[in-house]
Amino acid sequence: MVAVREPLAACQHDGMSQSPEEPLGFLLYRLVAALRPQVAAELKPLGLSLPEFVCMRILSNHPGLTSAELARGTNVSAQAANQVLHALEERGALTRPASTPSGRAMPAQLTRRGKALLKRAEAAVHVADERILTRLTADEQRHLKQLLYAAGTRTAADCKTDSSR
Repeated sequence: MVAVREPLAACQHDGMSQSPEEPLGFLLYRLVAALRPQVAAELKPLGLSLPEFVCMRILSNHPGLTSAELARGTNVSAQAANQVLHALEERGALTRPASTPSGRAMPAQLTRRGKALLKRAEAAVHVADERILTRLTADEQRHLKQLLYAAGTRTAADCKTDSSR
């Protein structure tokens, strides 16, 4: 019998950190290491992977993105983004035109089936979120999400700086 080990990030005394004063990247890594398997387990019964969920979530907020735009926005290769879109398209969760009038860009949109699947996936991911955040009060959870959102939201100045490079 193979012993199942929890990720180090999930252990209370992992020997790596006893302080919330660690670098942000390290703290985020620990959180993601604990959250990712929980989310994957919740999405598995729906037949979804985490990248597929993320893609659907982005497309629900920004319909019509192409695989190249998704790739840039999620820091994955264009090939990886296209594979995720193709898998979702095969299961009827999104549509892309068979051909486009100019270039090769094929904007993707969630179908009615995709929107329903996303709603179920969001509920499943919420279960994983709650499991990970159980040691925080409701106010602390809300505050953490607000802080993470604020820290990760790009300003107009950020976008101008990026476009001038």
